[in-house]
Amino acid sequence: MNCASMQIKEELKKRILVIDGAMGTMIQRHKLTEADYRGERFKDWHCDVKGNNDLLCITQPEIIVGIHKQYLAAGADIIETNTFSSTVIAMADYDMQSLAYELNVAAAKCAKEAIKQYMEEHPGSAPKFVAGAIGPLNKTLSLSPDVNNPGFRAVTFDEVANAYYEQITGLVDGGVDIILIETIFDTLNAKGAIYAVKKYFRDQQKPELPIMISGTITDASGRTLSGQTLEAFYTSVMHAKPLSIGLNCALGAAEMRSHIEELSQIAACYTSAYPNAGLPNAMGEYDEQPHETAHFIEEWANEGFVNIVGGCCGTTPDHIKHIADNVKKIQPRPLPVLEATL
Repeated sequence: MNCASMQIKEELKKRILVIDGAMGTMIQRHKLTEADYRGERFKDWHCDVKGNNDLLCITQPEIIVGIHKQYLAAGADIIETNTFSSTVIAMADYDMQSLAYELNVAAAKCAKEAIKQYMEEHPGSAPKFVAGAIGPLNKTLSLSPDVNNPGFRAVTFDEVANAYYEQITGLVDGGVDIILIETIFDTLNAKGAIYAVKKYFRDQQKPELPIMISGTITDASGRTLSGQTLEAFYTSVMHAKPLSIGLNCALGAAEMRSHIEELSQIAACYTSAYPNAGLPNAMGEYDEQPHETAHFIEEWANEGFVNIVGGCCGTTPDHIKHIADNVKKIQPRPLPVLEATL
């Protein structure tokens, strides 16, 4: 076990940890143009790249470092790399498959640099950690994209696992402390990521980094997009022996509460929750104010549901500051003592 792994486990015993908020929301505030996304290196790229937020780790690293630092200043203990789409599969949208490894290394270095600068400015602060963010892909293994051919799949399990393997290689080479498999709507995609993590550390003969797993419940049915209940999802991924399992995205905190309560009762590991800032309005924007989001999460903390909390879509450093302030004196959820039953 490496030093950061031991450190984060020690911190989780003592307090509720705070993970950062939305990266995309903060990038939008910069109102970047196509030229900003391209930078000097990609100024002659043959297709539009505006909207490829992960590319900014290479072309505008100071913006990404700055956003990370805002979240650290707000009280985040864990910051996520800007790598939600940094796989060969997702980067095909911009014909940038060849950059996948480099994007992950660059993103991890941006996050590490932000922590380094923050710690120099705030000596004696509690330890901070970098979670290598692994997103769900824009292709799914469980569902057919063709309504007339339910057996068709746009991608194979091996392609998914290989894409994630390359991403994990870049994240680890860049220096992340945790692997975060997040916003899971298809458990089979997540299994591809878990398989890739385990294979990478076995191949490299390195001590395995802690794995955080976070699914997403897509509607009031309480199921993932690929149709699993929360308990089924947990049962499907618990073999990974994750550091934490949780929910993020899709729902606001008000809608997520019952699911977090259920998860806290069945999970043998730590639990995490980072909801959106409410549900989006008609314009696709999020209206929930920082004190409102923080109020919901404080209640979960008081009920003993959570170990790691933060924000997803629409949340800002203000949301994270309110959340961090509201949970800092609350005891974390104790790990359950599970009876071994046949």
